[in-house]
Amino acid sequence: MAKKDYLGLGRLVSIILAIIPITSWILGFVTRFQEGKIVAGIIRLLFGWNIIWFLDLIFMLVKGSIFRLLNC
Repeated sequence: MAKKDYLGLGRLVSIILAIIPITSWILGFVTRFQEGKIVAGIIRLLFGWNIIWFLDLIFMLVKGSIFRLLNC
């Protein structure tokens, strides 16, 4: 079973939320903080509004999960 991103929501709901930049930005860093990835959450908080948003959208469409730059 694929990992559900954006607070455990389904794939279709996550794709819809990923299309909207502000919700993608907010839910991206909230998701990373919930996973315990503090550094990755801070990077998303600072840089999640530009290229990471675009990569999140692509990854959500292709893989069904957000882009994970760091796994630490």
